[in-house]
Amino acid sequence: MSEQDRTAVGFRAGLEDDAQWLNDLKRRRNPGPRSVHHRAVDPSLGAATVAVHGGTYEDPVTGAVGTPVFQTSTFLLDDLSYSAFERGATRDVPIYTRYGNPSQWSVQEKAAALEGAESALVTSSGMSAIASTIYALTNNGSHIVTAYDVYGGTYNLMREDMPSAGREVTFVDSTDLAAVEAAIRPETQLLFFESLTNPLLKAPQLRAIADIAKRHDALLVVDNTFLSPVNLRPLDLGADVVVHSATKYLNGHSDVTAGVVAGSRKFVDRVWAQALRFGGTTEPLACYLLERGLKTLALRMRAHNDNAERLAAFLDGHEKVLAVHHPSLDHYPHQHLREDVLGGYGGMVAFEVAGGDDAALKFCSALRIPYLATSLGGVESLVSLPFNTSHCSLTTAQRASIGIRPGLVRYSAGVERAEDLVADVARALETI
Repeated sequence: MSEQDRTAVGFRAGLEDDAQWLNDLKRRRNPGPRSVHHRAVDPSLGAATVAVHGGTYEDPVTGAVGTPVFQTSTFLLDDLSYSAFERGATRDVPIYTRYGNPSQWSVQEKAAALEGAESALVTSSGMSAIASTIYALTNNGSHIVTAYDVYGGTYNLMREDMPSAGREVTFVDSTDLAAVEAAIRPETQLLFFESLTNPLLKAPQLRAIADIAKRHDALLVVDNTFLSPVNLRPLDLGADVVVHSATKYLNGHSDVTAGVVAGSRKFVDRVWAQALRFGGTTEPLACYLLERGLKTLALRMRAHNDNAERLAAFLDGHEKVLAVHHPSLDHYPHQHLREDVLGGYGGMVAFEVAGGDDAALKFCSALRIPYLATSLGGVESLVSLPFNTSHCSLTTAQRASIGIRPGLVRYSAGVERAEDLVADVARALETI
């Protein structure tokens, strides 16, 4: 096989055909996967530039500026395909869309560049990304440390599925470094935390947690859904792998369900293999929509960041609001986040209205601009109440134990005009 062919199936120079022992093998994975037609950009460029150009498939036949939709389930086999099978590099050659597709590669290349990662993987949902990552990076008999207040789907996976899969899980307060370190055992393989929690926007000290993980030979996985790589890059803070529900900010238009995993090629290849077995493939049209959404990520995040800060500033001190949870406020308890963020804090604002849950329901019903719906990160503002949606399975006492008190509202600020959102919230507050 020529050196050019070796590179095409994902290996750098140094693969020894006559190697007799494992320590003779000198092959190293390339970044990617990507084809020669996928545009690779310098990740040190600005996020707006990377978001537009990273990963674009520059079609050699038509010269199309946008990435085509490779709406196919399978590809013709050739010598390169057979070499990929032989050398364990089937992720690097289009063979079958469950294994990989140029539409997927475009999204992955863009996401990897935005996160400053060597490789990325796109999956069928955020939970597919999370489950594939956790299963791939742990094994039977291992131990995981995570937070009490992770996303509900993650919590259920940790609590219900991990024990039956032979993984023990310890839940801690992610903002208590002593508790995080105290929870680690000799068999701990993985620490899983969120860069900003739902719904109270707590911010773990990721740099310190990464140091703890390294001291104990464990991996740190960070769910960066609430901030996006425009606002925070956990890999730069010491995390090993980053996951996203790409349904949210990365896509940004409430019309795609997808997930993303980013990190070193070594780790992402393992997650890819696990995702293959789970069947968490993202189909090509969804990849097209996700890549299109990613192109405006930096622009959208500026609007989300600004709108949320404007809302938080208005709500803070309002006579009908008991508490506001947002990192831009001076009384926010996790001030270290200001040293880590790149652009802002995302579009989420959590606040407690006077009068409890009944008053919160009345407030939401009086709003005219946001949709009363779950999810977040779309161009349109959304509002929901944790007590009857994301945390409805918890008792009142359990919600209180993690800081969710009656009257808590979760507001996802979209990209509408800030003055309109503030005026709408002010008018709705007057009804309670």
